[in-house]
Amino acid sequence: MIRTDFEKLGETLWSARLANGLTVKVVPKRGFTRCLAYFATDFGAIHTDFVLDGQEYHVPAGVAHFLEHKLFELPDRDVTAEFAALGAHVNAFTSYDLTAYYFSCTANFGQSLALLLEFVSTPWFPEESVQREMGIIDQEIAMNADDPGTQEFEALIGSMYRTHPVRVPILGTRESIREITPGILHLCHRAFYTPANMVLTVVGDVDPEQVAAIAEGVLGKEYQAPAQKLRNWPESMTGGPDVRLRQEVSAATFQLGFPCEPAGRGADAARLDVLGYLAAEMLLGESTQLYLQLYEDNTVGTGFGGSFETIDGCAMLTCGGDSEHPEAVRQALLDRAAEIAENGIDETEFLRVKRGAIGRRIRDLDSFDALCYRICAYSFLDFEYLNFPDIYAGITAEEVRAFIARVVTAARCTMAHTLPMQ
Repeated sequence: MIRTDFEKLGETLWSARLANGLTVKVVPKRGFTRCLAYFATDFGAIHTDFVLDGQEYHVPAGVAHFLEHKLFELPDRDVTAEFAALGAHVNAFTSYDLTAYYFSCTANFGQSLALLLEFVSTPWFPEESVQREMGIIDQEIAMNADDPGTQEFEALIGSMYRTHPVRVPILGTRESIREITPGILHLCHRAFYTPANMVLTVVGDVDPEQVAAIAEGVLGKEYQAPAQKLRNWPESMTGGPDVRLRQEVSAATFQLGFPCEPAGRGADAARLDVLGYLAAEMLLGESTQLYLQLYEDNTVGTGFGGSFETIDGCAMLTCGGDSEHPEAVRQALLDRAAEIAENGIDETEFLRVKRGAIGRRIRDLDSFDALCYRICAYSFLDFEYLNFPDIYAGITAEEVRAFIARVVTAARCTMAHTLPMQ
């Protein structure tokens, strides 16, 4: 394995690309008793169209999440109980553009890692079990339908985007999951669960060479090419119609969304992620002029805030919270963005915000979960996450001003507004 020292962060990364194509990354944390391992695949809810072995496939929405559930089953075995017997806790999640399986432990790391790699790489989908899983996921979909925050966000991006599959819920729909068969699950496992499409990240007091040896021992050395994703997702950078919902909520809530041009891969993708985050902080951070004005006027509650998110093929700046006057919030935000676009950003304030953002990222290095996730996610973008200080250092106030001027406009804005049931 190759050692890289990140002196600005005081961190060391060991990395390797195994013969089977698996990317292995280990961040040693000497003296810590807890270890965390992420085994992630570059396959999420939006990846329903792909080419494998020269043939084009289109699979139902929700298949990535369905597959995540089913991989926990092995013949005549209880995977979760086996982890518990080792003193480890196992779980998984599916996002729009990746799926991750992970465990944490304070003992029996090697055995737990071997078990993680074994069950994720072993497809077993009997028809009866698949049919039973439909009922379980159907209940999850029903629970999401009763969650006002989830419904508001899904309504927002469903209006913002016309073609990108981010507009479809990660779980799929009650109709789409009924199209999923054992054959489709086997197909997607073959397409995206080959080691060449996956990253194994470990954080803890472990031997990097042992991690690589266990991975090669369980997964073998044979290289198998993954599927090629089809991304025919043209989008205009304009907002969609506003959406109004009625839910069982005690107070009215809202979310605003502004689509942004995606940046591709590598340093460009990492740079956009940081640029959008700093723009959200400059506009909506708790110490900003806009936030204080809205809060002091009781236009928004304490939960108000903004964020920036990048997903394969799209990016968006969003904000929201409790408010009886979302139109006033929207107008105040657009006015502040126009003011920044015209007059620029105060350099002292910008440096303060940037230092605060870098400080939060550095503190997050002590969160094994955040570190594992980000290393995996950025690996799929062909960027080494621990290089983030260099990205922050290169962002200027003028770039943030130009980003706000381009993205935070009335033409791009979509609003979802949730009102209490009458």
